[in-house]
Amino acid sequence: MSPFFLLIVLGLPALGQFVSTKMRKRFVQYSQQPMPLSGREIAELMLAQRGIENVRVISTPGKLTDHYDPRNRTVNLSEPVYNEKTVAATAVAAHECGHAVQHATNYPLLTARSKMVPMLKVSNMAIPVLMFGGAGVSAIVGSYGTAALLVAGMGLPALFSLVTLPVEFDASKRALRWMSEAGLAPEGPQYEGAKKALFWAAMTYVVSALGAIVQALYFARMFLGRGGGRMLR
Repeated sequence: MSPFFLLIVLGLPALGQFVSTKMRKRFVQYSQQPMPLSGREIAELMLAQRGIENVRVISTPGKLTDHYDPRNRTVNLSEPVYNEKTVAATAVAAHECGHAVQHATNYPLLTARSKMVPMLKVSNMAIPVLMFGGAGVSAIVGSYGTAALLVAGMGLPALFSLVTLPVEFDASKRALRWMSEAGLAPEGPQYEGAKKALFWAAMTYVVSALGAIVQALYFARMFLGRGGGRMLR
């Protein structure tokens, strides 16, 4: 059995479960440590101090659903983060505002990631057609052409994940810097708690990127390295 296959089926899910569990434990731990402001207040304060006036802070249902939406310029905070006054809520709110700062300052990798989203949507629709309608597509572009398109389509998520990594780490760096500058989490337990919470959140993106890369390499080897043309007939 292929080592790539074993890694995809067994290794990566186990690693993902470990990181996810570790992240949730950290967030539960640092949700017990109080801070003077709620996540909403933290986000509004950071945006104001960074001179960003065209971004709204809103609440979104669920847990760990926090995100920044560059399309409508909103910092979306999950209900616990939006309302609670804890180290975890502060870290998450500041991190999402870090993305808003990236957007406002034209951070190039955030721009690149946003431009890749439409291509990912096209890729997700094209891959099933290429895989299950291979004969018809091969008649147009050839069997190896079809294999190459499949590999390119499956490589896009890997590229997207790689671009996402520095975007996420940079947002956390901006968040921690601002928290320190604002005196909300000076060097000490609160700062270290926020740092650890954001670190384990970032590790989920690392695992996702690793999974996308390994999967892309597996299919590249299967479709091209082993005579992809014959496999698509």
